[in-house]
Amino acid sequence: MSLVHDILAQALGWVESLGYWGIIIGLAIEVIPSEIVLGFGGYLVSQGHISFVGAVICGSIGAVLQQWLLYAIGKYGGRPFLLRYGKYLHIKEKHVDVAERWFDKYGPIIVFTARFVPVMRQVISIPAGMARMNFTVYTLLTLIASIPWSFLFVWLGWKLGDNWEQIGEEAAPYTKIIIPAAIALLVIYVVYAVWRSRNKKTA
Repeated sequence: MSLVHDILAQALGWVESLGYWGIIIGLAIEVIPSEIVLGFGGYLVSQGHISFVGAVICGSIGAVLQQWLLYAIGKYGGRPFLLRYGKYLHIKEKHVDVAERWFDKYGPIIVFTARFVPVMRQVISIPAGMARMNFTVYTLLTLIASIPWSFLFVWLGWKLGDNWEQIGEEAAPYTKIIIPAAIALLVIYVVYAVWRSRNKKTA
């Protein structure tokens, strides 16, 4: 555990030294969980090193860059790439299978709602790339979902200050609301899509 703690400390020290760029790169490559990077970004805000708005913007940009990379992997590498290199990205084939079923069943809107579900928020970009989803729509949905996520964790890190490492405990009540809300939104969309499809057939 001490080794992991040392690596984490070094990574966060690197983020701190780069400021805004540290948040962007930290989110884009996600060597450490995005919640930690964003929470630490909030801590930097509390220390006056960066601005709150700047941290949220950079967090959102970093999140989009990461999803662009995963989209490209899905589009140009597909399942063969994942079977060979997925373990290095901490992506398991079973996660891709689930994400692919979700995408096939619910369509592009799942790119938005899955952003609020652990693990799936990264993996869903792969079937989106494999399906050659419209890149502009994909980016817009990703950005819209990334902004509130970045805002929440930067705000919590700012609020906690020196106690920012408690970000997981502090975020739990919020994520318990966000995840069901995202699922509810998905259900509403599916009901609307079915209703619209039936009306077209009737017409």
